[in-house]
Order: sequence, then C-alpha cells, then structure tokens
Amino acid sequence: MTETLKQKPRAADQVTRDELDKVEKQLDHTNEQIRSMSLDRMNLAPTRDSEGPKLSQKELENYPGIYLKPNRSIGSKEKFNEDYRNEYNFAKEYVNFIANHNEVVGETIEMWTKPFAGMPAEFWKVPTGKPVWAPRYVAEQIKRCRYHKLVMRDNVVTAENHIGQMYGALAAEETIQRLDAHPVSAHKSVFMGAA
Repeated sequence: MTETLKQKPRAADQVTRDELDKVEKQLDHTNEQIRSMSLDRMNLAPTRDSEGPKLSQKELENYPGIYLKPNRSIGSKEKFNEDYRNEYNFAKEYVNFIANHNEVVGETIEMWTKPFAGMPAEFWKVPTGKPVWAPRYVAEQIKRCRYHKLVMRDNVVTAENHIGQMYGALAAEETIQRLDAHPVSAHKSVFMGAA
C-alpha cells in the first residue's frame, strides 16, 4: 500500500506528465531551502532595531548609581585557565548600562551567568529602564538574548494547462532582540564592541 502511494500518478498525456515533473522540481527546491536553514544563515538575517534609553542626558547624570551584585552564587570545582586571565579581567570590569526587556516591558531580567570555566555560576536580577552598574559580561549576555523568527510565506505553483494549483512554503527569517542593553555614556566606548 505504501509503495503505491509513493509512485507518481499516471497521466494521460505527455503534457500533463511534464507539468507534474515541473511542479515536483519546484517543491523539491522549496524543501531544500527549508532544510538548508542553519544557525549561521539565520544569524545573517536582519535584526529589528530596539529603542535605546528614554532618559535625557541630564536625567542620566543625576540618576543615583545602582551597583548590582549576584543574588546567588554556586561555586565551581573546575580550575580557572590562566591563559584567559586578561579576557576575564576585561569582562569583570563594571560598566554603566540600561537594560531593556522588549518582550515584557518593565519586567526585571533574571538570568544566570558563567562566562569562564572555573568561575562560579551567578544569578542576577537586573532592573530594566534604569541606569545600573554591573560587570561587562552581564551586559554582554543580555545583549546576546535574541531569537530567530521563521515566517512561512505561501507560494502558489500553477501548472500551465491549469490542472490545478499546488501550495509550497518558503521560509524567511528575522532576528528579534528579546533583551537589550545600551551604554549610558553618550561617548564612544569599548562597551559591547563599540570602538
């Protein structure tokens, strides 16, 4: 029974068989596009822009400094690799930023961090919409919180002799920034890749 379902339907004339072959090739091409989706290809998708802080520069200067520290910490039995000491010293520097939760506006961001082997795992609660001071690795992890939205668009494949229409789907992707962190300073800095 399954073998008969996999076989092509028999067409009465050559034109019909040619049209069925053409439609099959188009559907195979669409299936290949969907299978070829990879994380590297999705990372090339355009990122939807997120708004920065909505505070004026004067408000930012007068805002009291909120210094964050982890709410919970779980030690590590791993040994720290000293080859990464310079990167660790750079990542642990405190930076001033404003975190935004783009999915649930105003909600506190709760997350775990462990940027290097040998460091403890730390649980952070980062308030949103306020300037805060935290280690650079916290801000960078917030900045990396995004997801890929796959949108299916219907494409109609029509045969020339109007036997019928077949529907295929072509996947198009978009990158959405779920959480975001913006530096407070208006000056250029080395914070999160700005040079």
